[in-house]
Amino acid sequence: MLLRAVEKFLRENGIPATRFGRESVRDPRLVFDLRQGREPGERIKRRIEHFMNTYRRSAGQ
Repeated sequence: MLLRAVEKFLRENGIPATRFGRESVRDPRLVFDLRQGREPGERIKRRIEHFMNTYRRSAGQ
């Protein structure tokens, strides 16, 4: 579910996967690891969701 939301966010905003990972959780490999089956903890999930919500608000979406 999280990966699906991240992939949609990347498409809608035209953000490269490495930039998303670096800006959201300081891990440029985040999206690639999620695609390989990585299951992040609750804290990382909250940081990802917070980043996406904040980015959407600042972009006026």
